[in-house]
Amino acid sequence: MEKNFIDNFKHIAAVLSVDLTVEHGAERIKIEHANEAYRRTVVEDPKDFEEHVPYTKYIHRDKNFEGMCLSCVKTGKCVHAYVDAAFYNAWMDIYMMPLNSGDKDHPECLFSYDLNSKADADKMSDISADTAVHVLKTCIKLRETDDFQAAMDSIIVDIRQICDASRCVIMLIDSKNRTCSVLCEDYVDHVNELPMTAYADEHFYDIVETWPRLIAGSNCFIIDSEADMEAAKAIAPEWVASLRSAKVRKLVIYPIRSNGETIGYIWANNFDSSKTLAIKEILEVTTFILSAEIANHQMIRQMKILSSTDLLTGVLNRNAMNNRILDNDNGVNIISQPFVIFFIDVNGLKTINDTRGHIAGDNLLKDVATTLKELFPKHEVYRVGGDEFMVICSGGSLDEYHILEEELTANTERPNRAHYAVGSCYSEETSDIRRAMHLADERMYVNKEDYYKRHPEYLWDRRRV
Repeated sequence: MEKNFIDNFKHIAAVLSVDLTVEHGAERIKIEHANEAYRRTVVEDPKDFEEHVPYTKYIHRDKNFEGMCLSCVKTGKCVHAYVDAAFYNAWMDIYMMPLNSGDKDHPECLFSYDLNSKADADKMSDISADTAVHVLKTCIKLRETDDFQAAMDSIIVDIRQICDASRCVIMLIDSKNRTCSVLCEDYVDHVNELPMTAYADEHFYDIVETWPRLIAGSNCFIIDSEADMEAAKAIAPEWVASLRSAKVRKLVIYPIRSNGETIGYIWANNFDSSKTLAIKEILEVTTFILSAEIANHQMIRQMKILSSTDLLTGVLNRNAMNNRILDNDNGVNIISQPFVIFFIDVNGLKTINDTRGHIAGDNLLKDVATTLKELFPKHEVYRVGGDEFMVICSGGSLDEYHILEEELTANTERPNRAHYAVGSCYSEETSDIRRAMHLADERMYVNKEDYYKRHPEYLWDRRRV
């Protein structure tokens, strides 16, 4: 190909050749010629640019890019992709056009691209009809129900089927706490295969940490051959070992990003290689849409947690208690019988706050909350006032509740720990939950009065009682 051909392009452009006599390896794709616009993107001085060299001399290896080059020269068809190129921190609008090089073993293609700092809706929507139908179906499913989990469970089935894959998974990650959770998955062989939750244990985040190095600034990572598997093994040996044991031969994985952070991954196993470009197009657009939906769902869930959680102690707050009782009254979420209500009040809190400071007082509250969470891990613990807690026990037996009350009472005056008063009411006395709460509260204050009679040093608190 004549060099001046490429110099006539105003946009970034280069001529690439692919050595088809070599089955694998980045070295088979070379930059034969490049115009000045392209040279300036990879070297400071265009005069230092070398031609007839592997493309990896100037950019990181990208299996996604290699796949597009191969598809272009092998099929003789133009390739267009609009991808989130993390390496450039931009969206890349890529065009590849097959060229007549006269060498069947070393075919060439024209490579050109533009960079955009933000996603362009018009360019992103320039997709095949099949992909458009799939993406539209995904959007409809996200809108037709308020049940986010049900929508995602249905969407992942569609993705697996259209990819003709053995398994598709969306996994969310929490980088702060180094945890992973499976949002949804679909797999074919439910007899011989295990769900992803069987693999995603407390150590799986160590494997997930290797994925950014595999993706390496691209928008995805692909394993399509044994050579790819060996290349991945050099970076993530434990993960590759698990893939081999699960008989995974092919894999395409995309990061799910929101506000510049990776919040999860979506992947397909053992897909149909003949559909690779179509699968990538579907996953690229679908991932973009789902990233916003998933991030929004996480934000709403976090807001709900914050609105119902006492930030100091980590137990449920008064707002959550009010909603719980209201749900019971309305028959939405009835508190089953037998039940017991416990009211717990921290003793001596005002005196501690006034004499030793509010940090010391907060520590008393947290100590009591810790005790309640340890004693009642299966039940509902609320902080309903400044120094007052309530526990609702249901779904168990009266014998179990009496044992819990004995343990709760036994811990009321432990040395060097927070002291507290306790009152209770069982459903045997009244099935009216509000009446039970009132009786438990009254009994707690009787217990509290007795405590202050035995501990006159907390006179200020006793006056409040």
